[in-house]
Amino acid sequence: SDTATRAAALAKADLVTDMVFEFTELEGIVGGYYARESGEPEAVAGAIAEHYQPRGPSDAIPATPAGRVLALADKLDTLAGQFALGNRPTGDRDPLGLRRAALGVLRILLEAEQPLDLRATLAAAVAQQPVDGESDTPDALQAFFADRLRGLLADQGMGADVFDAVTALELADPLDIQHRCQAVRSFQGSAAAASLAAAHKRVRNILKKSGADTATVETPLFEADAERDLFDTMSRLAEQVTAFVSQGDYAAALEQLATLQAPVDQFFEDVMVMADDAAVRSNRLRLLTQLDALLRQVADFSHLNG
Repeated sequence: SDTATRAAALAKADLVTDMVFEFTELEGIVGGYYARESGEPEAVAGAIAEHYQPRGPSDAIPATPAGRVLALADKLDTLAGQFALGNRPTGDRDPLGLRRAALGVLRILLEAEQPLDLRATLAAAVAQQPVDGESDTPDALQAFFADRLRGLLADQGMGADVFDAVTALELADPLDIQHRCQAVRSFQGSAAAASLAAAHKRVRNILKKSGADTATVETPLFEADAERDLFDTMSRLAEQVTAFVSQGDYAAALEQLATLQAPVDQFFEDVMVMADDAAVRSNRLRLLTQLDALLRQVADFSHLNG
């Protein structure tokens, strides 16, 4: 942190030199040389030289940890300041290179495999600005990054439905989103995925119309074997799925969730959720609420195409 702090203090010093005035493309690069000639540690000079990276889609991200930290801080500060002032890209116009800056942030996080709560970091960047700014600035920045991340992952072969299924959980870490998308994309081709997607759509529609019920499921109110089988399977899986998700092993979590296919299909085959008996109906809605929460530990399957 001392290296990054010192590099941040000196990062823009070269902008007042005649060298950068004459050759603007040397900003940062020549700053690294000045820092070395001034006796700064190599780590500080290296971070200064790297902090504009990546300058474009073919440019590498900073190679050093301090360079990455400084590059992230610089780009996030630029984005927060310009968005607060209302200078936001419209259509094809982006004279300030804000799309490039956002893509740079995302590339650093994904390629360096660096976890980051982007939502909280954007809010902190906005709070640092010396202007009150537009009231929607944090939300607008979040949406702006979501669009850039959608495009970046699409270039990696992620379908729009996979991205929507993962981001429906309102996650804040781009690296975590990428890992979940990769796992869901691999899972998507299986029979279990298609079945669970159809069932989850049905569950979400029922809960949307009737309302989720988070009260405890009462097993004595079960009337059909399919209810008991689904409840028992969910109870058995819940701890395992939660453990795999907490470890970031989404492939293993999805492998466990795939075993829900048969009991879920049987439930909808044998059970009428909206039973005449109010207590039985409420209990079945509680069971579906638990099923929805279990499935959504990795992604919202209701967004997946068949």
